[in-house]
Amino acid sequence: MKETLSPTQLVRLAETSRKSVRLSIDGHDVKALQGDTLLVAILTNIGRLRRSEFGDGDRAGFCLMGACQDCWVWTEAGDRLRACSTPVEPRMRIVTGEPDGLWPIHV
Repeated sequence: MKETLSPTQLVRLAETSRKSVRLSIDGHDVKALQGDTLLVAILTNIGRLRRSEFGDGDRAGFCLMGACQDCWVWTEAGDRLRACSTPVEPRMRIVTGEPDGLWPIHV
């Protein structure tokens, strides 16, 4: 069963005229705009990047410039991507939790 979407962390106020891109995040069909990063798509549609492994709530990214390790997401095929610096592409299928059986992690 799909998790219900949370209220979003980001709300788009400008640049709304760019072409739409459809992709899947955690099984949810969502819309982003061409030029958005995966992190923008996740936070404007899903409401959180991931659950904290330390049990202190939801995460929304940390440095937002590709220097930390906080925004890793995966393709359904198991490829690991940095959400803050990876542009959305049509028909991407992204999961925000590490898929089972991926040790060692693919980079």
